[in-house]
Amino acid sequence: MKFDTPAGINPIDKGRVIGIPHDRIDGAAKVTGSAPYAYERHDAAPNAVYGWIVGSAIAKGRIASMDLRAAEAAPGVLGIVTHANAGKLGKGSMNTAPLLGGPQVDHYEQAMALVIADTFENARDAAKLVQIDYMPEDGKYDLAAESLKGIMPPDSFGSPADTKAGDFDGGFARAAVRIDQRYTTPDHSHAMMEPHATTAAWNGDRLTLWTSNQMIAWGVGEVAKTLGIAKEKVRLVSPYIGGGFGSKLFLRADALLAALGAKQVGRPVKVAIARHQIPNNTTHRPATIQRIRIGADRDGVIDAIGHEVWSGDLPGGSPETAAQQTRLLYRGANRMTAHRLVTLNLPEGNAMRAPGEAVGLLALEVAMDELAEACGVDPVELRIRNDVQYDPEAGPQRPYSSRKLVECLRAGADRFGWDKRKAKPGQVRDGRWLVGMGMAAAFRNNLVSKSGARIGVDAQGKVIVETDMTDIGTGSYTIIGQTAAEMLGVTLDQVTVRLGDSRFPASAGSGGQWGANSSTAGIYAAAMALRAKLAEKAGYPADKAQFDDGLVKFDNKSQTLAALAGREGLWAEDSMDYGDLDKRYAQATFGAHFCEVGVDIDTAEVRVRRMGGAFAAGRILNPKSARSQVIGAMTMGVGAALMESLEVDTRFGFFVNHDMAEYVVPVHADIPQQDVLFIDELDDKSSPMKAKGVGELGICGAGAAVANAIYNATGIRLRDYPLTIDKLLKAQAA
Repeated sequence: MKFDTPAGINPIDKGRVIGIPHDRIDGAAKVTGSAPYAYERHDAAPNAVYGWIVGSAIAKGRIASMDLRAAEAAPGVLGIVTHANAGKLGKGSMNTAPLLGGPQVDHYEQAMALVIADTFENARDAAKLVQIDYMPEDGKYDLAAESLKGIMPPDSFGSPADTKAGDFDGGFARAAVRIDQRYTTPDHSHAMMEPHATTAAWNGDRLTLWTSNQMIAWGVGEVAKTLGIAKEKVRLVSPYIGGGFGSKLFLRADALLAALGAKQVGRPVKVAIARHQIPNNTTHRPATIQRIRIGADRDGVIDAIGHEVWSGDLPGGSPETAAQQTRLLYRGANRMTAHRLVTLNLPEGNAMRAPGEAVGLLALEVAMDELAEACGVDPVELRIRNDVQYDPEAGPQRPYSSRKLVECLRAGADRFGWDKRKAKPGQVRDGRWLVGMGMAAAFRNNLVSKSGARIGVDAQGKVIVETDMTDIGTGSYTIIGQTAAEMLGVTLDQVTVRLGDSRFPASAGSGGQWGANSSTAGIYAAAMALRAKLAEKAGYPADKAQFDDGLVKFDNKSQTLAALAGREGLWAEDSMDYGDLDKRYAQATFGAHFCEVGVDIDTAEVRVRRMGGAFAAGRILNPKSARSQVIGAMTMGVGAALMESLEVDTRFGFFVNHDMAEYVVPVHADIPQQDVLFIDELDDKSSPMKAKGVGELGICGAGAAVANAIYNATGIRLRDYPLTIDKLLKAQAA
């Protein structure tokens, strides 16, 4: 099925199951511990042995020698994989550096060997006996020091590095009010609960990986390319994933080394990347330096806006596209955005929840707050004055499919009690706490991706759905089940959902905020095909048959799904593909964040007192799981504002705080109250579901709202994240 014209009235609009806040259908399996995660597949591989990764002790250079003798003689050791015995390996197109290093070393903790033993403890202990001598080379590890060497990168996911409209320099020079500021964001770790983990087994020349991977179809292709085997001989199974945030989009070292280890020892092998190895061995969100210039009239109406971004990655890597939202969010006839990429020999930088916008809005929305103050305009009103109903770079010929930013701003402000905010900083005290309010707009592009599914009805009238879509804690099982139930006129408990297996039709996968909308659209396509088969078997016209209460109805006649399916059941398979609606219409999700903080007058400790937000993201498929996604994203925004930073040792090129003890993230006590409001919206140009993504929108702008609240509380404007106590105390003393 192809979606190339706006959606009309369709079965989803009945809203009997879709749009209802159902509990997660996978919840019981998760809370009882019966959901099988990648490292726990004792059922599938009962005789598995264990692998432990030996990571590089240098960031750049070569291996001079490797002595495995002591490790090979250690108790229980069955084999050791290195570059010398792994055979010829390719490199996945989505990996920046080889996942198994040697003799060249590309980054700190790059896998140099895998030690395989009969027990986890024996593998871990023997790995310490691997002796590697290195020939270190000088590397580049400091973004600020290297920023002048930044180059224009190639397009990233089809988005150009630089854009221009009008005359930015002239417009900025003429502006009555000008903002010109520099902002920095540090490297971030994904810090998901489940580590990267894989259990691998070979059956002849066929490989099965029970793995933690967000994108099954991508993963199959990358495994095949890296090992030099046919895709048809690779199976990935990933029914449950304990978080990913983008770190599990691509093939990682656990999967490759488990496959190589299983081949070497002739038994299934389990590999989990140890928690302390993850930040340096896998991927992270790159640090940025951002310069934002905004020129406006004295009423705050923007005429010129420019956003330049510097970030770093390994050779062949990609930039952090932090100016994306600046191209689309606010008005201004004269515009400029630019990205520059610096070569750094740090571990790979790559996608992390809302890549680009998450850190871009940390800068842009603080700059907007500074503009509001400079013009004497309320920050909410400033954003309303600069709303635009079309792509401001392309002009009115590319309108938004739907854009309810103003509604989010007004409804969110009213619900939060924004009218009680004191515009002048430092005016509100609560005992020893200075209290302030801040806000920021939220923006995230709406992306869609081809997605397929297979759907059937069995002899009992039960519905079965199969697709390789994954659930990374986002509620995919439930919204897919809801879609199937809605389309076939049954209750949710009559639907069985099977996910995360490459034997199933290829889906959009979980990433880029496209997963929910795209995968349910794929279910819609397959269900429409099945409806047609059922109607034909009943002798009813497919376009007039109704599906309700387990029946197929036409006029005053009806037949049960069970009877029509017969003893063998009835199946259909299809996918949803997309035309050019996303080119004819700008498509995005919008929101408004509000935050109240307290700052201790003596210690400068910051406490988030409450947060609220209003969001427009098309049809909300399941308000309960969508709210969970948004409050989780808002929590990550607090982490980015106040705590999170991978600290780089610029002498030796590694992240020092590489565990959960020293990479600090928010906990329950840091987030006392969060309120989420969804604005009613249907986007008929997004998909037949009339939905959009929401999982990444909630992080976009949340941290800037915290930063702006700190300024309102204290009068201290910090532009270098995270906004830690030492920075506040230093500014206080200045």
